[in-house]
Amino acid sequence: MTAAVMSWALSHLSQGQRVVLASVVETAGSVPGKVGARLAMASDGQWRGTVGGAGLEMKVLQRCREHLENHHYPFGEVMRYGLNKGAKGYEVTPLDSLCGGQVSLAIEVMIPMPHVLLMGGGHCGQAIAKTLDALGWHHSVHDTRSAYSGKEMYPNAQQRSSESVEGFLQKESLSSLSRFSDVLLLGHDWSEDEERLLRLLHIFNDAQATPDGQQGPRIGVIGSRSKWQAFEKVCIGQGIQQSLLDAVICPIGLNIGAESPEEIAVAVVAQIMAAFKGKDADAPTWRN
Repeated sequence: MTAAVMSWALSHLSQGQRVVLASVVETAGSVPGKVGARLAMASDGQWRGTVGGAGLEMKVLQRCREHLENHHYPFGEVMRYGLNKGAKGYEVTPLDSLCGGQVSLAIEVMIPMPHVLLMGGGHCGQAIAKTLDALGWHHSVHDTRSAYSGKEMYPNAQQRSSESVEGFLQKESLSSLSRFSDVLLLGHDWSEDEERLLRLLHIFNDAQATPDGQQGPRIGVIGSRSKWQAFEKVCIGQGIQQSLLDAVICPIGLNIGAESPEEIAVAVVAQIMAAFKGKDADAPTWRN
């Protein structure tokens, strides 16, 4: 059971979903689930495994849902339950049960490491890829120029593509794009980036009619505010919702005065890290 639950959890992590893992770590007396019993719940609400069933499991599942809704640290806790409505003791939550024992569970939120899709394999894309490699994060690359998306230039990329923009994105859906945490438009040609943006936002736009609440990746565009204003005008003209445009980050990267590709990479990856950890990058780091 443990292997099956962990395999299921890792599968959902690879799809870009957050997963909560609840594990029985200590028991005393009569309890429904023994040490090592586990269940996992993914951010789409599905879950697999068991920690013993009955009222205990209902409480644990509810706690898992609460952790999935919380995008700020801390990402986990240890909980102790007394399986008797009259249970007493330090940090013991009583349950309406007749088992009479106690069970302690470790609840851990597993967050998928960022997987960044670099749509444009030029100097900035290469510098960002090297920075992501240094952090142990994943990246994939798309560039219509095969020389800028090959293994020689991107040896550690999870996926490499030199298809046309249409050919690459026509196979994607909001669900499939969720394997990426971020999509960065870094093209050498502004018209390619405009086409990428339009096709991506049409995928998001069309998915608004679906009830599953599927979340897609963050979208960032390299360039100036004037470039973004031109893109925004074209997108609105094609029926893209303003709320989707407002969620696009342009220009990308923290404002640190970056100029070289390597400096831009630091600014961009730092911005992704702040979002990944739920931090406000503009807030002061000192404390009173």
